[in-house]
Amino acid sequence: MKEKLLSKIEHNLIKKRDQSLIKATLNGNKKAFGILMSFYKVKIFSMGKKFFHNDADSDDFVQDVFIRVYINLQSFRGDSQFSTWLLKLAYTTAINSIKAKKDSNSIENEDIIPDNRLLPPESNQLAKAACKAIRKAIKELPEKYAICIEMYFFYDISYKDISEITEFPINTVKSNIFRAKKMLKEKLEKLDER
Repeated sequence: MKEKLLSKIEHNLIKKRDQSLIKATLNGNKKAFGILMSFYKVKIFSMGKKFFHNDADSDDFVQDVFIRVYINLQSFRGDSQFSTWLLKLAYTTAINSIKAKKDSNSIENEDIIPDNRLLPPESNQLAKAACKAIRKAIKELPEKYAICIEMYFFYDISYKDISEITEFPINTVKSNIFRAKKMLKEKLEKLDER
């Protein structure tokens, strides 16, 4: 009970601190923005490491996120915690950045097919068609399922890390991935019946 009360007090203090710094930033105080970002730099860098796996790209990612935050700060309405808004913006930035680099290591990428030069042309074409069918089926999933399954399979991100990035409870992440697999299986079986 005492810990819950303390947590609520901390939550409210952080919210007020962030609101004050956001207001100062929107009034032209660049130093306030620097202070605001200093509270979240480690968290954003950690997210970058999960996506990019090296310090240099993660540092670039932090800078990119901070620029996007600065540009879009006036769109933060305060309906949620600033940290939630920030992490969603960072997550979207990471996904878009990966997609821009070599179409996001997606399953459509020919490099996923093990040394396709050794495959007969028909097998190579079948593998590409299967990859496109899977990607299309994933795009048709509800967003909460698609996000979880993409991070799990295509980016090799753990349940725990997906939970941290999306702010879904870990059991929700597991459930979303399970349901996504089931839906994909059904969609792909329908394709097979045609």
